[in-house]
Amino acid sequence: MEINKVNNLLELFYYQYQKQNKGDIFLEALKEPKKKYSWEEVYLNIIKLSKEISKYINKGDRCLLISENRPEWMITDLSIMLSAGITVPAYTTYTERDYEYIINDCEPSIIFVSDNTQYQKIKNLIPKKKFIKKIIIFDSIINLNIDFNLNINDIFECQDFENRSFLDLNIQRKDIACIIYTSGTQGNPKGVMLSHGGILNNCEGSCDLLETIISNKTRFLTWLPLSHSYEHTVQFVQIAVAAKVFYAESIEKLIKNMNDCSPEIMTAVPRFYQNLYQKINGTFNKATGLKKILVEQTISLGKKKLFKNKLYVSENLINFICEKVVRKKIKSQFGGSLRAFVSGGGALDKEVGSFLNAIGLPTLQGYGLTETSPVVSCNPINDIRVETVGPPFKGNLVKIADDGEILIKGENVMLGYWRNEKETNKVLIDGWLHTGDIGEFDNKFLKITDRKKDIIITPGGDNISPIKIENDLIKLNFVEQVLVYGDNKPYLVSLIVLSSEQKSLTNEEIKKEIKKVNKNLSKIEKIKKFIVIKEQFTIENGMMTPTLKLKRYKIIEKYKIELEKLY
Repeated sequence: MEINKVNNLLELFYYQYQKQNKGDIFLEALKEPKKKYSWEEVYLNIIKLSKEISKYINKGDRCLLISENRPEWMITDLSIMLSAGITVPAYTTYTERDYEYIINDCEPSIIFVSDNTQYQKIKNLIPKKKFIKKIIIFDSIINLNIDFNLNINDIFECQDFENRSFLDLNIQRKDIACIIYTSGTQGNPKGVMLSHGGILNNCEGSCDLLETIISNKTRFLTWLPLSHSYEHTVQFVQIAVAAKVFYAESIEKLIKNMNDCSPEIMTAVPRFYQNLYQKINGTFNKATGLKKILVEQTISLGKKKLFKNKLYVSENLINFICEKVVRKKIKSQFGGSLRAFVSGGGALDKEVGSFLNAIGLPTLQGYGLTETSPVVSCNPINDIRVETVGPPFKGNLVKIADDGEILIKGENVMLGYWRNEKETNKVLIDGWLHTGDIGEFDNKFLKITDRKKDIIITPGGDNISPIKIENDLIKLNFVEQVLVYGDNKPYLVSLIVLSSEQKSLTNEEIKKEIKKVNKNLSKIEKIKKFIVIKEQFTIENGMMTPTLKLKRYKIIEKYKIELEKLY
């Protein structure tokens, strides 16, 4: 199949469906072992659900999808497309306030919600929004008006439906496939409009990248939220390679789940690899005697090979023993079949990347943004350079501006921000996306050296707008100025300048007030610790711009030691 000739994501699915043994299992939930969907069941359920969706939406209508990872996610996404709608994924970690903003902004005709926990966050919003025509739920939820809500399982069990064509649709590559909300520098999330062609372009690049390690029925384990642009696109890569997809139970059970399904490929964010590094390294540090020598040689020789340094004959022999005794055992702890980890959604520490590759867990670091569907580049399996994010995918034009900013052009670049022409025009100039990241090329491999934009990226790959949280904190009557910090950190902290009338406030009193603010923030946005500083941020001391914006890098540079102590 030539992906560059496919018109839309539905065609991609249909072409693969036609080639498969219809009874083979395609999607499987590890949380519910009995919940398995064959290719035929996925195909028929897409049609059944689309028939229902089509009663309530017109072409281009938005459908909000609030769910943890499960087989129904992919089926729903494709059903929305078959109904000529647009999927709007939302994180299950959002608060009611977050949902209200997104619902007001995208005005969904239908909301899909997985369970009672998620439903409780939106139930008070539904009566106020006349544009919401239907709620479709995945699990049994009590106390719902049955006339207004449907259960997806009832739809799947329905036998009264007509087959629908996946090929006669008027959906082109330039049409919107989904709107994925990402944090904006001014505090409000922005809806990134991604096209069918943009995601297909990513699929093509991914298939080229993984060509030597994928085959029909390649096993993927998915756990990164499908509402994240990274994993959202990965599900179409899984379709493109006719994979067998397993949905993990939770991050806590990830290692167990890897042993349950023996995945060959798994995509994850830096937080996962950092935790893996700490866990394995901690075990290695306890080794003694011959075992300690073998561990040290495994890491040392593994890194030597990774960095393309020639091994002596004796080293090759030792490395062979390390492969059989140490690396094989490590691989067996992750199901025994792993061929590649792929890291994205944030910067992977060079030491973590080189360590994992050295001990026999091939880890490919990539780079991208929600605005680029999302992958721009990735390290190939046969030429891993951990200090880089690999060469750009085919079809991505990447250049470095005079000030070092990475600019991207191509089909993978977003169509723009939903109903936000002003913000679109700030980043899309003459067809080039201004990423806000600083980088350089090292022999065709892209290197990220800094970040221009004021976005915090967590080790879990989540994008957080510090300004949104600062705007909440600044409303406290004792706060004069505030800066939120936490890029690539396990939690957020803040610097606080007290107003002149509140200089005598105690830390306990401040903590109590911050706790109130935290109640309206999602888990990853909560402020865990803070420092009160005496010096104000001013134009005169170089901490503010002439337009009174914080010079974040200057402030962080000055208070770096104090901030790091909070971790």
